Amino acid sequence: MNARTLSAALAAVATLAAGCSTGTVTDADESPTATPAGTSSPSTPPPSNAHLANAFDYVAYPPAGTSYYFTSPSGNWACAIIPRDKVGCQSAANWPSATGITGAPDAVPGADGDTATPNALVIPRDGDAQFVALEEPEFALDPGPAKVLPFNRILAAAGFRCNVQESAGVSCLSEFSKKGFTFSADGFVPQYTDVPVEAP
Repeated sequence: MNARTLSAALAAVATLAAGCSTGTVTDADESPTATPAGTSSPSTPPPSNAHLANAFDYVAYPPAGTSYYFTSPSGNWACAIIPRDKVGCQSAANWPSATGITGAPDAVPGADGDTATPNALVIPRDGDAQFVALEEPEFALDPGPAKVLPFNRILAAAGFRCNVQESAGVSCLSEFSKKGFTFSADGFVPQYTDVPVEAP
């Protein structure tokens, strides 16, 4: 075997070995999770990317930093993705009144520790969906209103995604935790509702 053939064979073996490695590439601020050999984590299908909106159409640069804002087609809800932190929605027209969502709690802990009327719905990067009492309107673009996110279009940015469907309402998801919410004036469920691939 000549040196050229030997070098080619060694390169092929190295390539195969690298392809069989079990290493995981992670984002610098995320911790990998180990799964014992022979078992697998329960999985849900990944969210659809069939109806993505252009995130650059929704970006704004308020003093607190870059965020992605949208208004629901009805004009009733103002929502924002705060990169790598949270996504939330509040009333677009009746700030700071209650959300008006059927089934929402009457009171939640306020920033000062006292109970307060919830006026927004939030999903943090790695926590559960929750109703909150904001002291300032965090999810409405000022000056606004923000651009409308059309029905059946998905705004995906910085670890979160949201959509608005006529049948379900507004739905948002933390891509990190896989937790989300779906709501309309008629009710709330603590899960993301994806846009069907066949939607117009």
